[in-house]
Parts: sequence; C-alpha cells; structure tokens
Amino acid sequence: MPTLRRTGAMLITAVLAGGVGTATLAAPAEAAAAGTTKVTAAKKASTEKRNKKIARKLVKRRGWSKAQFTCLNRLWERESNWNHRARNPYSGAYGIPQALPAGKMASAGEDWQTNPKTQIKWGLSYIKERYGTPCAAWGHSLRRGWY
Repeated sequence: MPTLRRTGAMLITAVLAGGVGTATLAAPAEAAAAGTTKVTAAKKASTEKRNKKIARKLVKRRGWSKAQFTCLNRLWERESNWNHRARNPYSGAYGIPQALPAGKMASAGEDWQTNPKTQIKWGLSYIKERYGTPCAAWGHSLRRGWY
C-alpha cells in the first residue's frame, strides 16, 4: 500500500512497491485561478454579448440601421470591449462609451456605474448630439484616435 505525504505546495511523494515517485500539484489557489481564468473569459464573453443585445435594441429604437450598429460595435469594442466596468487608468474615462469625466453618465441614471443599459443610453445620446450617428463617431475616432 502506498504512503502519501503532503507538504506546502502540494508536493506529494508516493512510496510505491517499485520505488518512490514524486509529483508536484498546483496549490489550491493556483488550481482555482486556472479554473477562474476559463470562467472569467466565459463571463466576459457573456457580458459583452448581453451588452451588445441591449445596444442593438436601443439603436433600432432610434431608427438607426444595422450598418450604424456595426460602426457602434467597432467604436465600443475599441473603447471598452463592451465592458461596463472598464476604466482608463490614465484619463479616468469609464464604462462602455468611456465617458470623460465618467460622472457625466449620471444624467442618464443614478446606476450609471453598474448598469450597462444606462451607459449605453447615455453613450447613444452623446453620439447623436455630438456626431449625429455612430458611423460619424467611428469615422472621427479613426481620424483622431478618440470620439
């Protein structure tokens, strides 16, 4: 019968009939982190998909075409990758539309820091007011590097 010994980083030594074998296993935190990476990637993809779905409906409600959504998608993928918690550490821009200052989005709702729909509504209003359409905003972003 093998004898097992556990030490610090999950080093397991097994004494078998034919000799001694050693295997290093990931510590529980490392194993959890590896699993978390997969879960986090899936969660990010799910969040991105959900946020795009919200935007599609709001773009359609404004009477903008699928082409306009395509431009919006490119713009906001570049800005935040549709992450409603995205924050630029240098400028402080925040959210899906990367509002600067971030607090401007409060005009669309008190939950602007956590609610993607509020951010999207604000972002679409900003685009309409400043550029007219998402494609015009995207064109500006391509020329200037910002919108």
